[in-house]
Amino acid sequence: MTLLALGINHKTAPVALRERVTFSPETLDKALESLLAQPMVQGGVVLSTCNRTELYLSVEEQDNLQEALIRWLCNYHGLNEEDLRKSLYWHQDNDAVSHLMRVASGLDSLVLGEPQILGQVKKAFADSSRGHLNVSELERMFQKSFSVAKRVRTETDIGASAVSVAFAACTLARQIFESLSSVTVLLVGAGETIELVARHLREHHVRKMVIANRTRERAQALAEESGRRGDSPQRYRRTAERGRHHYQLHRQPAADHRQRHGGACA
Repeated sequence: MTLLALGINHKTAPVALRERVTFSPETLDKALESLLAQPMVQGGVVLSTCNRTELYLSVEEQDNLQEALIRWLCNYHGLNEEDLRKSLYWHQDNDAVSHLMRVASGLDSLVLGEPQILGQVKKAFADSSRGHLNVSELERMFQKSFSVAKRVRTETDIGASAVSVAFAACTLARQIFESLSSVTVLLVGAGETIELVARHLREHHVRKMVIANRTRERAQALAEESGRRGDSPQRYRRTAERGRHHYQLHRQPAADHRQRHGGACA
C-alpha cells in the first residue's frame, strides 16, 4: 500500500487550467465512484478549492502508476495530458503526509496562514467519506494533519495576522476608497473566493455590486444571494469602462482595430 498526493495549485497552474480540473460538490460522488473503480485505487479524498485540486490516495503499487492516474484525471476532465503534466505535482508516502500537513496548516496557501483552508480540508474529508471508509491509512493521515494544523495555529504566530484573499481584497479597497458606501464594485467570476468577497463587501455596505461570470445562471444565483445584479461576460467590459481609472487594452480588440485599419496603429 502506498499513500499519494497529486494535484495542481496556484503555484503550478494558471487559473484557466485550475478551473478545468475542479471537482464541484454536485459531481464529487460521481468522481469518487469513477476514481475508486480504478483497479489500483483502494481509497481516496478529493480536495478542490479555488486555488488547488488535489487527490489523496491509498493505492497498490504497480508499474506505470503515475501514468494511469494522470490518464484517469485527463479522461475525466477532457484534458490534454501534456498540459496537465507541466503543472502536476506528485508526493508519495511520508512526502504526501507532509504535504497535507502543510496544506491544512495554511503553509501552502496563496496567503500564508489563511484560516479557511483547514475547514476546506475537513470538508473535503467529510464529503469524500465513501472514498476513505475502512481505509485506515487515509483516516490516520488526515486526522494527524488536523491535529498538526491545530498545533500550528495555537503554538505559533502564523494566524496572528492571517487573512483570506477575499478579506485582503476588501481591506485594500477600503484603503483606496474613503467609504465603500459610494462605490460600485465589479466582481469577475462566481466561485468561492468571489462569494467571500461579496459577503465582506456587503458587510461594509458597498453601494453596488455587479457580478460577471462565464455562465449567466451562476452569476445570477450569487447576485440573488447578495441582493445584487448578475452580468454576462459580454456586458462586464462596459461596466468596467464606466468606472475605470485607467485604459483597458485587450489583445483581440487591438488586433481587430489593426486589421480594420490596414495594419496601422496610432
